[in-house]
Amino acid sequence: MVHTPQRPPAGAPPVRINLYSDTQTRPTPAMKEAMMRAEVGDEQHGDDPSVHLLCDRMAALMGKEAAVFMPSGTMCNVAATLTHCRPGDEILAHETAHILTSEGGAHAALGGFQILPLKGPRGMYSAEELRAHIRGKSRHTPTQRLVAVEQTANIGGGAVWPKAQLDQVAAIAKEHGLATHMDGARLMNACIAAGFPPSDMAAGYDSVWLDFTKGLGAPLGAVLCGSKQFIDDAWRWKQRLGGAMRQAGICAAACLYALDRHVERLAEDHANAKALARGLAQIPGMNVEAPDTNLVFFDPRGTGLSAPVLVDRLRMEGVQLSMLGGRVRACTHLDVTAGMIEETVQLLRAAIQRG
Repeated sequence: MVHTPQRPPAGAPPVRINLYSDTQTRPTPAMKEAMMRAEVGDEQHGDDPSVHLLCDRMAALMGKEAAVFMPSGTMCNVAATLTHCRPGDEILAHETAHILTSEGGAHAALGGFQILPLKGPRGMYSAEELRAHIRGKSRHTPTQRLVAVEQTANIGGGAVWPKAQLDQVAAIAKEHGLATHMDGARLMNACIAAGFPPSDMAAGYDSVWLDFTKGLGAPLGAVLCGSKQFIDDAWRWKQRLGGAMRQAGICAAACLYALDRHVERLAEDHANAKALARGLAQIPGMNVEAPDTNLVFFDPRGTGLSAPVLVDRLRMEGVQLSMLGGRVRACTHLDVTAGMIEETVQLLRAAIQRG
């Protein structure tokens, strides 16, 4: 789990370069204008045209029958697992999956499910790992109900699950009568990096969602997609978890704007992440994980500085980073320019040289 930001060091200046997360993006002026022009209605009554348009577009994009607009990606995960599973059921997911590490135990607290953690490098498990953990039916063990994947794998370094691996995992799940769910928080990053459309990536998955508040730059919102029956059932859980968002078209308009203008530009974030990784790799003692997408993880301990010390030093220069254990995470997004990346590398190098 990415840690809550440390309290800024005394005297820290305002943040100039925000590499903490792509959730830190701000709506662009043009996106705000689109939000102000949005046609709206009461989402609860099903008469918000902007929400309808967003859900119809997302269902088509993901190759599913229907979709529902949610406030957040975490709510999509919670509603999806509550729809798929029953109390006492078991979900199979990677040991670093967001549903296991970063959602406050919601699946146990609200659904009574347990999550069986699977192992594998970079936040991904193999088809063989999944098959090895599928049990025969027995009254002594929980019913295994759902197989979940996270595309991209956040704690895995923003790694992209290969499509062939996703298809193998889905095929094994179906072979054993298990439902499949894709946490698509950064799915568009994966699609841009791998060159596959979302409908192909999610083809073997009964439910999938996309978060608009990360690299796509919207202020809030995620869309959960699946069969018509699944979405009807998920709507009941949305109601139980907090209800409709009323004139949600204002928010849906930001998501529609992002679909039209912020998807292809994710390639710029990936290029900036690779540039940052190259610059960091030239610093003696820095252990850098090669990025697939927009997340760069690096371990500075070989330089003689711990992650907290390095993060504090950069914060004093107006650069905000996050930490994960002994690693530092830098996340590129639409508010980070190539010039900011160059400056960050220079500041990191200077911080380390001070010892």
